[in-house]
Amino acid sequence: MKTRTLLLLSVGTALMILVAGGVLLFQLSSQEATTRTTPLGTRVQVGDAEIVVSGSSLDGAVLRVDVEVGGVADEQGIETFALVTGDQRLDPLSTRSPGRCTTITIEAQTCSIDFDVSASEGTSRVLVVRRGEEQATWRLT
Repeated sequence: MKTRTLLLLSVGTALMILVAGGVLLFQLSSQEATTRTTPLGTRVQVGDAEIVVSGSSLDGAVLRVDVEVGGVADEQGIETFALVTGDQRLDPLSTRSPGRCTTITIEAQTCSIDFDVSASEGTSRVLVVRRGEEQATWRLT
């Protein structure tokens, strides 16, 4: 092949890549936000569980999230909760104490879920619950 043919092929390929990138950029710019946050105090169905997040408070290095949860008997159900900060994802503390959620029961229960935020440098805090294919988020701060 001649050099001129190779140069024309490379310019044509570059133009096709540029057009494909422009189309992808246009598609991304017209999309809505991927997840919507749930307002505090709103009852929401996430999979088979009903959840109401009423608020949160910081007690030293522990963020306590007040919830009402029920609708299904699930001993590991609290593990579906996670706290996402600006720099990491935190799992709930597994310590047992009065008023702390340990399981999800059929009867709705009001309790708290604790997260250790001492290692987190981010100030943004979002509670995420995922059950099956469904997910809900609450912006705490």
